[in-house]
Amino acid sequence: LSVPDAFLKYDLYTCVFTSSELPDIEFIYSMYFNKIEVMRFNSTAGKWVGYDEFGIYNAERLNNDPAEMAVRRAQKETFCKYNIEIRYRAALDKTAEPSVRLTSVTPPSGRHPAMLMCSVYNFYPKYISVTWLRDGQPVTSDVTSTDELANGDWYYQIHSYLEYTTRSGEKITCMVEHASFPSPKKVDWNPSMSQSDRNKIATGASGLLLGLILSLAGLIYYKRKARGRVLVPTS
Repeated sequence: LSVPDAFLKYDLYTCVFTSSELPDIEFIYSMYFNKIEVMRFNSTAGKWVGYDEFGIYNAERLNNDPAEMAVRRAQKETFCKYNIEIRYRAALDKTAEPSVRLTSVTPPSGRHPAMLMCSVYNFYPKYISVTWLRDGQPVTSDVTSTDELANGDWYYQIHSYLEYTTRSGEKITCMVEHASFPSPKKVDWNPSMSQSDRNKIATGASGLLLGLILSLAGLIYYKRKARGRVLVPTS
């Protein structure tokens, strides 16, 4: 193809599948000439179909060739099923169990005084369901969610938000359903202490501990210096 007016012919093999079982697989063999598809074999239809004069002529010729048709119909199993099973073993049937974190955040609007964020991290495959429950009942209003966000390393994350008005004694739950879980995972919100309050307490405790360490170090240094002093009488 070193000349500018050269013709280009190429074939494209495609396997469309929802599982590795034969009934869930479709084999498609397309022939292209100068970027235009001229004819196609589809395992669902079980025959060739042409799209222009050249393709229609050759599709009819191939459909009347028993040896050709036997080869194409077998490729659903010999080509597609074989390669699909390899990919399932390598990656498609792998799962990574997500971590779930429930935190309190500031509501963006004044409709409700409180908002919770359910963050789900590092899961695979992509498909996941995140729902909210209040006292065991599904919540559908005042709920927003991001799409599944790709981390760039095969893993995904998603964040779901619930705006609400607090009711005394109620239980709010974030429920996550994923292929890696044998059953839905439920995380209950504990309103006794928000995440920001926990962070403040942790920061304060760290500061207090550091202060005690420095004070103790100063006291030890002072006592050591005091032992080494020599008292000189004055007249």
